Amino acid sequence: MHTTLIDASTLSRHLTDPHWVILDCRHDLMNPAYGREAFAAGHIQNAQFAGIDDDLSGAKQGADGRFRGRHPLPERARLIATLRAWGINDDTQVVAYDAHGGMYAARLWWLLRWVGHPAVAVLDGGLAAWQAQDLPLVTPAPSRPPGHIAERPTLTRTVSVDEVLANLESRQQTVVDARANDRFRGENETIDPVGGHIPGARNRFFKDNLQADGRFKDAAQLKQDFAALFASPETAIMQCGSGVTACHNLLALEVAGLHGAALYPGSWSEWCAAPTRPVATGA
Repeated sequence: MHTTLIDASTLSRHLTDPHWVILDCRHDLMNPAYGREAFAAGHIQNAQFAGIDDDLSGAKQGADGRFRGRHPLPERARLIATLRAWGINDDTQVVAYDAHGGMYAARLWWLLRWVGHPAVAVLDGGLAAWQAQDLPLVTPAPSRPPGHIAERPTLTRTVSVDEVLANLESRQQTVVDARANDRFRGENETIDPVGGHIPGARNRFFKDNLQADGRFKDAAQLKQDFAALFASPETAIMQCGSGVTACHNLLALEVAGLHGAALYPGSWSEWCAAPTRPVATGA
């Protein structure tokens, strides 16, 4: 079972394995059509497309009428139905990939763990690593019979906006923001209406989890990096702009053997939507 990362060579040996499902998670925040167009132009054999907006996110407004962020978690029943449509069973090994160092594939990795499915891994280095080994891309999309994955006890932890707000007083947990350093400081904000960060948050840009070739740093290096941010992962909350790249930091923590950190799904996009919530700027 692969539960964090998988290399291109290993994946290439399982392209026709009926017990494996491969999902292409390519996306562009500024061009929502990019992922599906890139998939149609060429993808790993037997891969299916998983859209961040359509498949891996839910309604932006909750039942209480509050804005839940730009990429809120999908409703669990709807997610299970989507996973079944991709042919995923309880014993399926799922592999997710993208062309962005795992930026979007990590979201699918986290969601499967959220519904209790541990056999999910991200292609280390993504499409660049695949093509660096002269492995081919194809255009036909596969047809698979529906799966029967069942929801199981979650393997993850989440916190709500109200819990993050309460933590401003207690400071019992450390909030870690995965956005780029300039956006964390409140500079060059082009996505959300307000620049800055949650007061007291620490910054860990998700791309700092990667080596120069786009593959993840080794476990020892990641463990050392995160040790500078908090004493224990059980006291850490991961967030970002909309709950997507925070999953990259959560994946890096799992690679490092640091278990138990929480995801704040709404992240900065939900937080800054209410003018009553405090905002910090600067480093």
